[in-house]
Formats: sequence, C-alpha cells, structure tokens
Amino acid sequence: MTDDHPIAVTGATGFVGQAVVEEACRRGTALKALARREQAPCDGVEWVRGDLADKASLGRLVQGAKAVLHIAGVVNTPDPTGFHLGNVKGTEELVEAARAAGVRRLVFVSSLAAREPGLSRYGESKRHAEEVVRASELDWTIVRPPAIYGPRDREILELFKAARWGVVPMPPPGRASIVHVHDLARLLLDLVPGGAGLSEMILEPDDGRAGGWSHRELAQAIGAAVGRPVWAPATPKPLMRAASWLDCRVRGNGAKLTTDRVGYMCHPDWVSSPDKAPPPELWRAEIETREGLAQTAQWYRQQGWL
Repeated sequence: MTDDHPIAVTGATGFVGQAVVEEACRRGTALKALARREQAPCDGVEWVRGDLADKASLGRLVQGAKAVLHIAGVVNTPDPTGFHLGNVKGTEELVEAARAAGVRRLVFVSSLAAREPGLSRYGESKRHAEEVVRASELDWTIVRPPAIYGPRDREILELFKAARWGVVPMPPPGRASIVHVHDLARLLLDLVPGGAGLSEMILEPDDGRAGGWSHRELAQAIGAAVGRPVWAPATPKPLMRAASWLDCRVRGNGAKLTTDRVGYMCHPDWVSSPDKAPPPELWRAEIETREGLAQTAQWYRQQGWL
C-alpha cells in the first residue's frame, strides 16, 4: 500500500498512545485509532469506536491501513485473567483482523517483563502475546520498552510523590533501563515502514545509558527532579509483599503495588540488552534522562498531580 494510507493504532488514548498520536500529528502522519469512548476530533486521526474484543471494530480499524501499531495492553488488573484477555486474546483478534484485511506490517509493543515470563502473570501474558505475533506470518517487529516515564504517566508518578517527602523506597538492589515516552513514540513510528534489519526482530530501546540505572541512582535522579535529596532504602521482598497486601486492602482495584508486580519488581536485571538495541541509523534516544525527569516533574506540578 502507498504512504497515503493511515496507520492503524490500538491504545491511542493511553500514556504511550497519546504520545504517538502527538508525534504522528507533528509529522503529518494519518492514523486510524481505536477507542472505547467517543473522542474529541483531532486533525489527521480517524477514531474507530470499539475495543480489542470487538471483531467488527477491529475490522474497521485495519481496513485500508498500511500497517498496525499495537500499543494497547493490560499492565495492571486485580483479576489475573485480565492479562490473558487483554494481552493475549486481544492480540490474537487483532492479528486475525490484520490478516483478513491484507495488512502485512505489524509493530507490537511488548515489555521487558516478557524476558522473564515466570516472574509474573503480566510478563507471562506479554511473552504469550509475542508468540502470537511471531506465529502470525506478518512482517513484524516487537518492541520491549523498559520503564517508561514522561507526561501523563501515573505509574512512576508514585516515586515522584514519595520523593517530595525525601524517602523513596525501592525494590531489592538491581538495575533497570528507562526511556522517555516521547523518544519511544518516535521509535514506534520510525519502525512502521519496516525494511531490512527490522523484520522478525525484537528490540529493546533505552535512554542510551550503558548498563542502565541502579535503583538508588534512579531514586536520587527523581529526587533531584523534584528538588529534594532522597533516601532510597532497598525494600526486602517479604516487606514488599506485605506492602502489596496493604495497598490492595486500602486501594482495592486501584492498587499499584499488586502481588503480581512484586514478582517482577524484585528481579535484579531489567536493563535493555545492547544486542537488541534499535539500529542507531534509525533511532537514538534524544532526551537526557535527568532533564526529562525534571520536565516530567514540572508537568506533574502544572497538572496538580504533584
């Protein structure tokens, strides 16, 4: 299909998806975007009402598209079966719709958690979804982002809130990579055309910091972003489990520290693999993390979140 055809996007109303929509609009790239609820009109975006469980809406989404960018997914749920329904079954339905419509190109947003599927139901579901994509016979690229931060994010926001008080409890000692949502959005759109070296590839982007960040370094960087020196104690796994139980009791379905999350948060290595880095001629991270964290803290303040 020619370049005047749109990109079909799932998850366009979420944290990463909104950044992709903004970047696509900046580039003048046309999108067809799936949304559960009515959305405000947006130049260059054709909204398709529905979700991943609605075969008819998926058919409308992919019809006439030159590629599919699959961002939607379940990252937190009180019912573990929600991971399978949202991440696996939803991917199966989307792949089927793309194949039926003759769309060949698929960029799938997975997670580093898929590297260790035995640690969490979330990671297991993402690995299973990757297997669906790999067996699809489409021209696919899988992206496994590390921790994603930036405006609109409500996950790492919890660490910014803690930093205001000077204490940021972190998981047991380990290292992790991180990437700004705007850099990730650029990568996802850059991958859509495909081409040599991108087909049937799994990519693990990051902010360009070799070896990632230790948990303490990351907490201290977030403290600097909010203007506070912080103490970042390493929390033993049994204590994290107890905190998870308390969070679930207090916040119910809105709990952030679920039992499932404790499983992968305590893993010591969530550093993006250098041998799976995106080709440097295609993409490099542009946002320096300390500056990006400071800008994110400022955005939180402007929204009254911090």
